[in-house]
Amino acid sequence: MYPLEITTPGLIALTAVITAAAIWLIILAVRLTQAPRNRLNPSADLVDQARELKALGQIREAVFLVRGETGMSQRAAARFVNRL
Repeated sequence: MYPLEITTPGLIALTAVITAAAIWLIILAVRLTQAPRNRLNPSADLVDQARELKALGQIREAVFLVRGETGMSQRAAARFVNRL
């Protein structure tokens, strides 16, 4: 029986593969934690509250409310409020 012998090029290749797999797993984990939390159908109560704030001229507060409740981006929440 021959003993298991790892040569320097083989060790370098193995290290590169393990490092690439670790980096890929880290990137995947980061992307999964940053998944959007947008609800497809905001509640009627949220729509009413945002509409009331908009009517009072408090558009920034309405956008902030929508972002907090749905996880929308600033741009998406602003579009949502402007369409009310």
